[in-house]
Amino acid sequence: MRLVINKKRLHHNLPLLLMFIPVILFYLSFKYLPMLGVLVAFKDYSLAAGMVRSPWVGLANFQMLFDQSQTLNIIRNTLGLSVLSLVFGFPVPVMLAIMLNEIRKSWFKRLVQTVIYLPHFLSWVVVGGLVLTLFSIESSVINRGIEQLFGKPYPFLYKPASWIAIFIASGVWKEMGFNAIIYLAALCSIDPSLYEAAAMDGAGKLRQLWHVTLPGIQTTMSLLAILAVGHVMDVGFDPVYNLQNDGVNGVSEVISTYVYRAGIQQGQFSLTAAMGLLESAVALVLVLAANGLARKYGQGLW
Repeated sequence: MRLVINKKRLHHNLPLLLMFIPVILFYLSFKYLPMLGVLVAFKDYSLAAGMVRSPWVGLANFQMLFDQSQTLNIIRNTLGLSVLSLVFGFPVPVMLAIMLNEIRKSWFKRLVQTVIYLPHFLSWVVVGGLVLTLFSIESSVINRGIEQLFGKPYPFLYKPASWIAIFIASGVWKEMGFNAIIYLAALCSIDPSLYEAAAMDGAGKLRQLWHVTLPGIQTTMSLLAILAVGHVMDVGFDPVYNLQNDGVNGVSEVISTYVYRAGIQQGQFSLTAAMGLLESAVALVLVLAANGLARKYGQGLW
């Protein structure tokens, strides 16, 4: 009888299983099979010999990596930019979603959602062009006003402090709308009667926010926080490459740009594979630590 039920369930779910086959093939082809490339980090890889016939060197690539003086600076830059992006980028969508949730005019709410959601679809090439239009020395709108007031423009994109601020702000501006939509969906699941009960008990907007709204989206916040921690070692190639210049290489050279320059341009495949494996290992440890911390408060993913 049990076998018959399973066969019926299999037959019933067969269309869904067939639709799932392309997803399985995608992950096998582009996610799991490329993991074999990890072997390059432990070999003296050359294109002529290939991954199998290249000589095994063990941990020599990792030792060579940390013998370079720039490695620690690259890791520090990556962690610094990622942590700043997380600190300033995580609460903004939450506050934005809460403010949007308070709007009672549906047409205005939809308009604002559309406007703040659009930057998510812009490529970093376009965002980089907008940043240059606003902050370049020669022809930016802001520097024209500064030059009229103080006599000379300010090199925003050539000073480390101002470059970091612009980099963080542009990333927050680009992605805050997308994350706000996720929190808005979580806010819709909160029972309205909780707000009515809080109002009857004399709670104002701030107390309702603290005791009803934030606890209601706590699970979503924990999930996105854990996922964000997993990307702490991955600043992203596009945003940095489109905004960096020689004047700020000391703070803008990160793991992704180093892999591009050393691996693609200079052909040091084994060295950059070692850097990529180190990045993935640190990200795994951070995700496990973040999930362990969240699990203590009943919000872990597993």
